[in-house]
Amino acid sequence: MNRAVDDLRAWGRAHGLDVDVDEVRLLCDYASDYLDVNELGDFTPVAFEELLLNIYPRKVIAPPESASETVAAARTLVDFLLATEEIGGKMAVRMRSVLDRIEPEMPIALADTSRFGMAKSLFSAMGADSLEQDAGSAVLSVSAVQEEPAVEHCDCPGCSPLPPVRLAPRETLAQSALRVPLVTDARRLVQWMLAGGRTPTLKGRLRVRDATEATAQLAVADPGLLWELAVHTGLVTVEGTAIFDGEDFEPLDIWAATVEFVVEKETGGAVTGDVSLDEELYGLCDMLYRLQAPVPISLVRDYLEEIGLAGDGEIDVPEAVRRLAYCGMAEPGDELLELTPLALWGLHELYTDLGIEAPEAADLTTADAPELIEGLLSGMPAEMAEADIGGWLENRTPAQAVTELFGSVSGAPSVARGVAVTIVDRLGADAEEAVRAFLEEPELRPHAIHWLGARGLAAPALTQEEVLWMSVDMLALAMPVAEEDPETFAESMSASGPPQHVIEEMWRVDHPEVVDVLELLGRSLTDHAAAKAARKAAFKARSRAIG
Repeated sequence: MNRAVDDLRAWGRAHGLDVDVDEVRLLCDYASDYLDVNELGDFTPVAFEELLLNIYPRKVIAPPESASETVAAARTLVDFLLATEEIGGKMAVRMRSVLDRIEPEMPIALADTSRFGMAKSLFSAMGADSLEQDAGSAVLSVSAVQEEPAVEHCDCPGCSPLPPVRLAPRETLAQSALRVPLVTDARRLVQWMLAGGRTPTLKGRLRVRDATEATAQLAVADPGLLWELAVHTGLVTVEGTAIFDGEDFEPLDIWAATVEFVVEKETGGAVTGDVSLDEELYGLCDMLYRLQAPVPISLVRDYLEEIGLAGDGEIDVPEAVRRLAYCGMAEPGDELLELTPLALWGLHELYTDLGIEAPEAADLTTADAPELIEGLLSGMPAEMAEADIGGWLENRTPAQAVTELFGSVSGAPSVARGVAVTIVDRLGADAEEAVRAFLEEPELRPHAIHWLGARGLAAPALTQEEVLWMSVDMLALAMPVAEEDPETFAESMSASGPPQHVIEEMWRVDHPEVVDVLELLGRSLTDHAAAKAARKAAFKARSRAIG
């Protein structure tokens, strides 16, 4: 998407067009994050409708009159898609028709407070005049479920914590291990050698003559690799030049040894088809393990270029993926690279053997509320977290969910409370009675009032003190993300953080993390006056605590 936006900028210059690149980038970012639009050709008329009438009103703080600028940027994007043949003429007509229909509806959607997400609702309530901004700026998105930071390649195993992984049942994995082509071919080669009375060299390797015959008779591409694997995994035992069938083995034991062989042994390019990629296979698999998501082949190429492997098409990445699929490590496919459940399990075993902590993610759908919150805060991938939250909610009525979640975070740290509030925010009006029951809880009252008001239900007005407390509470949620990526946090706060007059009053809030929040704002805000106000407020908050 970033490259596509750069191409759009160049296209605009070449055609003398004033392209609102920032707004188009925002369109692309939100489409990628929420609609699985990973390439420009993935845009559809439905995607534009969902983006502009549902996602923008929920996420972006912008005055209703800015809708025309956003729609204009979307029209420019359609023109670019057509010019670069990402879409055809008929699709362009459909997209323009949808945008014509959206244009008068979008200002209404942007002004509809019932559609606002939590962060947008809160910061809008703090002072709409001071929050008006260019349509190209996004709201600070506060999510209690921690997303994995971008993974940087490192040669040191265990240099950064591994995320929890959800492993498939052992029975399923064992059945799959029996069907891995690499392993079945190795087993066939062993039986062929035994049946023919063939023997290896004095060094235990496959003889050249036998390798040639095995290629022809067994239709295998690399019998030398298969033989080395068989010896390493114990499928065959070699004593001098004598060979014996391996003892009874567990499929997963053989598979664990296979993964170790594939990613750690010197295989000379026999695994992926490229010597340098074979040598760096541990790093590539480690990256995929951490991401736990399919990676487009184009990004795999970028990754290989970054670590100095793939320049000018030196590595045939689709061929490497095909070979990894043969080895049972990757899902077959021409567009994406993703580890198989077997590979995930095998790497988990390898990490454990190396003494690296490799946490396993428990199934949270049957957990109680505290266990659910703790599990979601452990750093699991967003897709896994979404599935667990959905399953957990399905096992309860809305009222039960609210009672359990809110009941478990009374007096808890803000990050735990944030998880509970975020999940409850998914529930509809049928949870009203249960939410009202927490209006008497000081820490949950502001969140409950917001929840009711966002659904058009009768609710008390938030006092100024409650607005301040809730603002501190929500900013406290963002502190882990801010420490991980301070630059992005600073940009978000500049676009849609609390206004200066709110910051100046935050020191009065009786919140355990108010000093930390104000110090964070003092370090992060690019507006010098607002940053100074945050530092002064932090001093007052510390002084009050001492007094």
